[in-house]
Amino acid sequence: MIDVAVAVAFHVLAIVLWIGGAGFATLALLPALRRLPDPAQRIATFEAIESRFAPVARAAILLAGATGLYMAFRLNIWSWFTSLRTWWMGAMLVVWIIFAVLLFVLEPFFLHHRFIAHAKSAPDATFRKAEWLHWVLLIISLITILGAVAGTHGLLLG
Repeated sequence: MIDVAVAVAFHVLAIVLWIGGAGFATLALLPALRRLPDPAQRIATFEAIESRFAPVARAAILLAGATGLYMAFRLNIWSWFTSLRTWWMGAMLVVWIIFAVLLFVLEPFFLHHRFIAHAKSAPDATFRKAEWLHWVLLIISLITILGAVAGTHGLLLG
């Protein structure tokens, strides 16, 4: 089962890069940018930094999805997605789908253009929405990670 151990290692690496980046943006970057006096500068700096991290996040999401799918097939743990005792499996899939849709579909094709347009007319409100979205995504991600680590190490419901 060395292949599964390798898949787990790459899966965790992908999660650390992806959710770690979301955590950095939410807990450090956005609060630091909020202190900038010029709302337009906040948006421009946020865009510049986030656009540099987006390819990393996309690659990490792909790696997390590929390794997660591999482990589900290899270990035949499909029933874990339907059991309340292993609720984190469904939560991981939901979090992955949310981020994948956001970063591969919504952001490049819809949200980026709307974000820029809205930021020109209401930069403070736009920045607050970005902060709010980051907080929501980070909280659900951290709850899922906490549940997955606890659950896979024996702390099961029921």
